[in-house]
Amino acid sequence: MNYSTSLLSVLASVLALILASCANKSVTLGPDGKPIDSQGKPTNPFPPGTYDHFKAEPDYPKTMKVWKNEPLLSKTNDSNSRVVISLPLQRGFLMNGEEVVIDYPISSGVPSRPTPPGDYKILEKIVDKSSNAYGKVFDAEGNQVDGETPKDVPEGGKFVGAPMNYWMRLTWDGVGHHIGPLPRSRRAASHACIRGPSAVMPIVYGKVRVGSPVSVVED
Repeated sequence: MNYSTSLLSVLASVLALILASCANKSVTLGPDGKPIDSQGKPTNPFPPGTYDHFKAEPDYPKTMKVWKNEPLLSKTNDSNSRVVISLPLQRGFLMNGEEVVIDYPISSGVPSRPTPPGDYKILEKIVDKSSNAYGKVFDAEGNQVDGETPKDVPEGGKFVGAPMNYWMRLTWDGVGHHIGPLPRSRRAASHACIRGPSAVMPIVYGKVRVGSPVSVVED
């Protein structure tokens, strides 16, 4: 199965099947595929706390909120887990087989430094990691100056790499998944890496191993 081309269609199909199975409810979908009431206003027919309720909320996928399947999380480990990153949704998914364990916000690479889609395996895991390419630049007196790469360091100054804790390397040319700032506008903002929330990345990190599959999808 090619996870990188099928995740979104699978999620859409599951939502459609669940909506169709609500025999006691009359559910109408709006142009964006979200449930609406008879007045055309957003509604949510699913029980609070369920994944279907989470996805049917009007602010999904732009929400900064995280959804977890706690019972499944306890059964998920580095032998049955994988990660899927949706570039269009700017969401990450810790998966156990075909089931979503955690759905969380991410920030991928900007257009000038895009996150490359594809199927990967985790090549390296480091809890305390700093970038050797991007960070802060200081002059000889210790004052921060303009610049963000080692080549911008003035004589006598120093470069301090940006923190990339709970680093999971995907490529040997610098693309990985790690803790990083997420814009409230929920847009791509990184230098090709995939940033995730500080409250989530340690959990994901602990559920995968070197060799675990990661799919970065663009549809």
